[in-house]
Amino acid sequence: MKIGIVCYPTFGGSGVVATELGKGLAKIGHEIHFITYRQPTRLDFFSENLYYHEVDIKSYPLFEHAPYELALASKMVSVVKYENLDLLHVHYAIPHASAAYMAKQILKEQGIQIPVVTTLHGTDITLVGKDPSYEPVVTFSINQSDGVTAVSEDLKKETYSHFNIKRDIEVIPNFIDLDRFKKQKKEHFKLAICPNGEKLMVHTSNFRKVKRVEDVIRVFYEVRKEIPAKLLLVGDGPERDKMERLCRDLGTCDDIRFLGKLDAVEEVLSVADLFVMPSEKESFGLAALEAMACEVPILTSDAGGIPELNINGKTGFVCKVGDIMDMKEKALIILNDNNLPTFKENALARAKEFDISEILPLYVNYYQKTIENCLAKV
Repeated sequence: MKIGIVCYPTFGGSGVVATELGKGLAKIGHEIHFITYRQPTRLDFFSENLYYHEVDIKSYPLFEHAPYELALASKMVSVVKYENLDLLHVHYAIPHASAAYMAKQILKEQGIQIPVVTTLHGTDITLVGKDPSYEPVVTFSINQSDGVTAVSEDLKKETYSHFNIKRDIEVIPNFIDLDRFKKQKKEHFKLAICPNGEKLMVHTSNFRKVKRVEDVIRVFYEVRKEIPAKLLLVGDGPERDKMERLCRDLGTCDDIRFLGKLDAVEEVLSVADLFVMPSEKESFGLAALEAMACEVPILTSDAGGIPELNINGKTGFVCKVGDIMDMKEKALIILNDNNLPTFKENALARAKEFDISEILPLYVNYYQKTIENCLAKV
């Protein structure tokens, strides 16, 4: 198949999943055309089946903000026509689904039928999409898609709850590339951070309020009272300055390191003993899955789709959002030397269920079904 993939080219979960999906599809012989305003972050190698089409966003004095949606729709039309695409797969509803609808109508006028699959990732539904400024367009665009997928049962449920959706939504979970995300031999790194055998806790995020990084630090503060421990914080964002001040207030600066954005996060995860994700909202928990693939048990909140990934008491523990003391108690159970090896083993076993080789066929089958249904309507 020839598939156009539209996504945000950033470190965010939807862009990462879309890029890795395209790369995986290309490996098994499909021709993939990425359509976005910048080369995706993880599109970092050459393949004869991978193509990138940049959306040219021209700025005119008349416009206070460049009309990206129009430029994107025009680019979709061009790529579908001249590359003879079989299907468009748009990731994140805003504004990709509405731009795809516009492109589809333009192509229809020219005698070209192009099926559109929209994948819902999270905040396009749970946060941005609920805004009255966007809700009517989001609802319309999802209903006009030929196929709709969501990354978790919880996100599917929330979509039906908050939008008047008349289409079936297929749940196809996020996935992991176990060839990349796996435990590496980085003992020298662990020794440099934890020279006295301390337990190492890790958190990665974009440091937005919804990620509750403050909870990570407070849980660590409580854990450190009981056992020697260190904390690595990977990522950056609007909450970072506040978190650095909190570390100073708690007197934990010597045991916490802010590493900023890292491309090779798997190297850090390879030396971790516990991954902490106390998010207020999380449609799936891709960062937690990456940790599990590196044999790291996870301590999470019960938000969104996380409980679908984290098997409570087996791969880690699931706690109520904001329950610092319960998280502390559960962290100590995981970090106990008698328990830790089993939790690590279970985390890896669970991650293998989400290997990209298991999920790719689900997308391929869904594409084929969507194309067949679209052709049947012509």
